[in-house]
Amino acid sequence: MKPWIAVDWGTSNLRAWAMGPDGPTAHGESPKGMGKLAPHEFEAALLELAEPWLAPKDAGETLVLACGMVGARQGWREATYRAVPCTPTDAHGLIRVATQDPRLDVRIAPGLSQSKPADVMRGEETQLAGALALYPGFDGVFCLPGTHSKWAHISAGEVVSFQTYMTGELFALLSGQSVLRHSMADGWDDTAFDEGLSEALSRPDRIAARLFSLRAEGLLHALPGAHARARLSGLLIGIELAGAKPYWLGQPVKLIGASTLSASYARALATQGLTAEILDATACTLAGLAGLRLNLET
Repeated sequence: MKPWIAVDWGTSNLRAWAMGPDGPTAHGESPKGMGKLAPHEFEAALLELAEPWLAPKDAGETLVLACGMVGARQGWREATYRAVPCTPTDAHGLIRVATQDPRLDVRIAPGLSQSKPADVMRGEETQLAGALALYPGFDGVFCLPGTHSKWAHISAGEVVSFQTYMTGELFALLSGQSVLRHSMADGWDDTAFDEGLSEALSRPDRIAARLFSLRAEGLLHALPGAHARARLSGLLIGIELAGAKPYWLGQPVKLIGASTLSASYARALATQGLTAEILDATACTLAGLAGLRLNLET
């Protein structure tokens, strides 16, 4: 297999790996995410990071397989969603991008869509494909915690359905821009997280009142900022678990995401009697892109 380049291009950041027969041989990151670039600026941003990995001009093109927001409507080139139920990725669905540099053969993996309830994902589909490559035959649910958490039901190698929760974005907005920002401080308190989780799971209809109580307790009872921050996280993850109950109840669950956030989700699921294994998000992304690379040759 010829050397190639794997790319995970998100809204905020660009990550790329030079790939050889045995996996990554080099890695680079850039703050030039999709949200900072116009369509004509993507190629230059990629070359800034990956040009040293390209084959010489007389050696032909270097394949670049990219996933994530690079294929969004505001990205380099839109890669139309594939509708579920379907496999997470499909090499035949890759979208080729015209480039000025003749050394580049850039192809973008499309995301997935669901008609009802309406939902979309970009980038997570590649992680799902990688997770299935690492755990072939897995039937159950993957949870991908993040700014927009995803719950995906997998059966017979296909994504049957999925649901997105804006939990991470809500946490950022409430802790950083709402009245609750005055009650927040760095640090963490597991007991406070558990309290918020329990409150939300038992009475999700009371979430708006429970949120304001964080501010009131800070004013009246000097609630520590770290305690308030952890309880806010517990409240928001709690209402997510309450809403996602049809996904995780009675199902094997694996988590794909950053270790700290995934650990909070694993702790929350453990209170409901579920032991969720945490998978490394980068490993899943690379496994998913590697599977696409292999399928291009078959």
